Amino acid sequence: MKAILEKLIQYETLTKKEAKSALTDIGHGKCNNHQIAAFLTTFMMRSVTVEELSGFRAALLDLCLPIDLSAYNPIDLCGTGGDGKDTFNISTLASFVTAGAGVKVAKHGNYGLSSSCGSSNVMEYLGVKFSNNAAFLEKCIDQAGICILHAPLFHPAMKHVAPIRRDLGLKTFFNMLGPLVNPSFPKQQMVGVFNLELLRVYSYLLEETDQRYSIIHALDGYDEISLTSDAKVTTNNGTFLVDANTFDLKPLQASEIGGGTSVEDAAKIFNNVLNGQSTEAQRQVVCANAAIAISTANNVSLQDAYASAEESLDSGRAKAALKTLQKLSAQ
Repeated sequence: MKAILEKLIQYETLTKKEAKSALTDIGHGKCNNHQIAAFLTTFMMRSVTVEELSGFRAALLDLCLPIDLSAYNPIDLCGTGGDGKDTFNISTLASFVTAGAGVKVAKHGNYGLSSSCGSSNVMEYLGVKFSNNAAFLEKCIDQAGICILHAPLFHPAMKHVAPIRRDLGLKTFFNMLGPLVNPSFPKQQMVGVFNLELLRVYSYLLEETDQRYSIIHALDGYDEISLTSDAKVTTNNGTFLVDANTFDLKPLQASEIGGGTSVEDAAKIFNNVLNGQSTEAQRQVVCANAAIAISTANNVSLQDAYASAEESLDSGRAKAALKTLQKLSAQ
């Protein structure tokens, strides 16, 4: 690691092999906390290259505990976080709406490190059990249409990094990696990123895979479809812009999609959306993001996918997905 740090301090970038080796050494506990903090900090001061991120991804996938859910052909809906917007748990809610629309979901997530409430925080508060047991997860995705893959259970090697990330409380390249290292290796993915540069990097990485994907960045800074501005979407078939008008809606204000200040606030919004008691803005932004996922998985128009998302909520199927997960968790 000393040689790697010396190279980084000289403003040099790493090859894919070097990046993979460095993160593998961290995962194997070969680096001390000061070295890890210095390593993370260098990447806060400049952009991560495609080669570096590809190497980091390869290391984490090699180190992870894999789970085979290929029989269900699931999609993952995951944002990088780190956009500083403190919205409510839009992508997690969109995951349940997507599941209610009949698309199987393997939701990769973690506790919030650079936000007040990550997907795992709200799932845990709502009584969803975290497990890496294959039989349990298969039962969840089979019966509820969705399973929750809590990242620390599948990436135990990252226990050396977690406390340092938590103490820093800042966006690191691990925010960039989260959506890329789902341990079920899904063939379908909808991912939100926090800036246009990362959208470009992701597009380079994902176009080399056999995944169907949609990468999203709202041009006013969100790592999801916010309906507050245009959002750029890159897919296997090209790049286009999406806005509120795409779904025959009116633009939203940032204040309408805030997440509150606590896990309790987030859970209340979560239940309100699924119970049909949310604001119209909250419902619309969830359905818009679910529409991207449904369109990606089913190869249908965004308008048809949005209608499917609304039906998932109105029929109670999205709510039933959560209730089933809660029931399975309590057994």
